Amino acid sequence: MSSLELRASLSLASLFALRMLGLFLILPVFAVHAPQLSGGDSQTLIGVALGIYGLTQGILQIPSGLVSDRYGRKRVIVIGLLVFALGSFIAAWATDIHMVILGRAIQGAGAISAPVTAFIADITREEHRTKAMAMVGGSIGLTFAVSLVAAPALYRTIGMDGIFNLTGALSLAAIWVTLAVVPPEPQSAGDPMRRVQRGALAEVLRNTEQLRLNFGIFSLHVVQMAIFVVIPVALVQYGGLAVSEHWKVYLPVVLGSFVLMLPPLLQAERRGLKFLFLAAIVLLLVVELGFAVCYTNFSMAVALLLAFFVAFNILEASLPSLVSRVAPPASRGTALGVYNTTQALGLFVGGAVGGWLAKYFGDPAVFVFGFAVIALWLGVASRMRVPGEAVERVYRVRAGLDPVALREKLVRLRGVREAMVVPEEGIARLTVYPESFDERAATEIIGGES
Repeated sequence: MSSLELRASLSLASLFALRMLGLFLILPVFAVHAPQLSGGDSQTLIGVALGIYGLTQGILQIPSGLVSDRYGRKRVIVIGLLVFALGSFIAAWATDIHMVILGRAIQGAGAISAPVTAFIADITREEHRTKAMAMVGGSIGLTFAVSLVAAPALYRTIGMDGIFNLTGALSLAAIWVTLAVVPPEPQSAGDPMRRVQRGALAEVLRNTEQLRLNFGIFSLHVVQMAIFVVIPVALVQYGGLAVSEHWKVYLPVVLGSFVLMLPPLLQAERRGLKFLFLAAIVLLLVVELGFAVCYTNFSMAVALLLAFFVAFNILEASLPSLVSRVAPPASRGTALGVYNTTQALGLFVGGAVGGWLAKYFGDPAVFVFGFAVIALWLGVASRMRVPGEAVERVYRVRAGLDPVALREKLVRLRGVREAMVVPEEGIARLTVYPESFDERAATEIIGGES
């Protein structure tokens, strides 16, 4: 990766991690704190306070992606961070559960995931995009582990209002990172040639390959949240490990998973993603089956957690990279908005359904449910087509063609990843997938020669 790509990937991954921090940091402690609030003795309202963040995230990711396609990534990211900070401060100042719910809903409304991932896709080359998305995926796993470790200590030190104030302050600091550290947007991102196409959302929702990937991220986060309805309690009951000691399991497991995931992920970058992608889904199936049978065995539970995070991190890195390959360039933000919507809804559904199953049918039912979801995902994913390596083609353009209209026609062609028309040089530069590129149609539109 170039220094620009590395700088962009790391700084944008830190913004993505902040979004997940707002979700994860209160999970280990909020249920303990809530009874101190007016109305906080209602388990239903506690659940709403935890889940409303993911719900508003899910609702607003698509508009966020659409707006970032039209008006630019950085502008939308900054506005989203301001909204997130406002929600954090409202939750910090709340004295009753309803105000906390309002603050959490506003936090979630700062939906920056779609523009962040679209920005990464804009600024990285095809051959390095999976590594860039791996940084985003890794930031999610690391944020989750850090939250589980840090939340109890922060709660004892600064209280719940302090935790919310901290996330608000970090959001304001992230605005500085966006403006001063994140590289400028590529020129093409603000190019009028790349304006949003009418019907972009409908086109994204009709794309079979994108629907497969959206179902995948939904399934992955359903399983993630459902598992952690049961596992923390199991570590206490069957491992004799107090909640304040859970970091001794989570931290080495997450760090170990990063070490184990990198070699196969780097190999897949060169040899193709599909085999590794399907293998990671199969590993999740094994994990769910293992948990259903022996989650009460402490040593086995820790080993299965390690396997879960290896699969989770591989899939979390691969999915957005695949979405960015499949999506047309002019609607990439829209496609990633839909993707992030299904991710957020997966978090909401996983927690709600997991808790309901554990309460009425017992803990093993949660893992049986997860096994069924992942088995369905494996069936859906097995038929997907993964685009291969992209190559560049240059064509002469006949004089008199409208460069804006020409580009819009070219990016709609099958197999075209990106198109740039340079009227001053009389050329059109296309980035294409050779196995699916319709070259005859391209030459007919251009009216020139390669």
